Amino acid sequence: MASHRRPKQPNRTRITVLTATAAAAVALTSQAAHADPKPTVKDVKSKVDDLYKQADKATDKYDGAKDQESKLQKDVDNLQDRVARGQDELNTMRDALGAMATAQYRTGGIDPSVQLFLSANPDSYLDKASTMDQVSAKQADQLREIQSKQRELAQEREEAQAKMKDLGSARKELGEKKKEVQGKLAEANKLLNTLTAQQKQQMAEADQQAADRSSSRVSLGKGVPASQRAAVAFQAAQTRLGKPYVYGATGPNSFDCSGLMMWSYAHAGVSLPRTSEAQGTVGPHLSMSQLQIGDLVIMDGGSHVGMWAGNGQVLHAPHTGTVVKYEAVSDMTFDYGVRVG
Repeated sequence: MASHRRPKQPNRTRITVLTATAAAAVALTSQAAHADPKPTVKDVKSKVDDLYKQADKATDKYDGAKDQESKLQKDVDNLQDRVARGQDELNTMRDALGAMATAQYRTGGIDPSVQLFLSANPDSYLDKASTMDQVSAKQADQLREIQSKQRELAQEREEAQAKMKDLGSARKELGEKKKEVQGKLAEANKLLNTLTAQQKQQMAEADQQAADRSSSRVSLGKGVPASQRAAVAFQAAQTRLGKPYVYGATGPNSFDCSGLMMWSYAHAGVSLPRTSEAQGTVGPHLSMSQLQIGDLVIMDGGSHVGMWAGNGQVLHAPHTGTVVKYEAVSDMTFDYGVRVG
């Protein structure tokens, strides 16, 4: 007799597992289909360059904070020296007054009328009394001088304390700006690490070749320097072509943008301020058509500075990952030029 047993039904747990597995497979397939493609070398380079520019802006603020901290430290040191010298002077004045008071006490302990009565020579005594009056007047002058010195010393101490407070704030700001720069650079480095070693090498070689071409083949035309000092500064800057950008550096073997301008103009006997923003205030502002060789070129909203090289070219230290080089001003955001006075 044929069996009429019902076929065994699939286990519900097994159905659930199979269903879940199928759903997961569909989801993974869908995710794979819609996943963002791996960024290309070009994409990474673009993002990294943007981060480097942001770091350059933060570097200018860092330079300003560092310059302020340095100046405040000098002010504090000078004030502390003045306070120390003033205290020494005050101590000397007090000692002199004390010695005079002691001598006066020893010689003038008897009542003046009794001294006159007992004196064998009244005229001699009167002369001595006159001398004592002069001593007393001198004491009064010294007391006034001591009081004046005390007030001066108290004022200098207050000034030193205020400067110390400012110095603490400047150091705090310096730390924050340094952290901001380092954060941008770390983010850029993280992006670079998504590339293979071969891709990194290719990118580095491409950057170096571009820098070499820019430095060796750029046509500067026959522009005229803005002044003799501008000519000397420009010649100095040209000797730094190919040197690496390092934030906060002022040469001679590495630079940030404003550091290169400072170093170059120092060779012409001109002391420029530390930041690109401050350097933008050292002379009259110029349009692009007014620029001459050696003029400063302010860019990116005042956060970047270079030097006009002629024929549409700017000599500058661009940002981390690059070197001092020429670059077409048309590839940058031009704000205004500055003629160094």
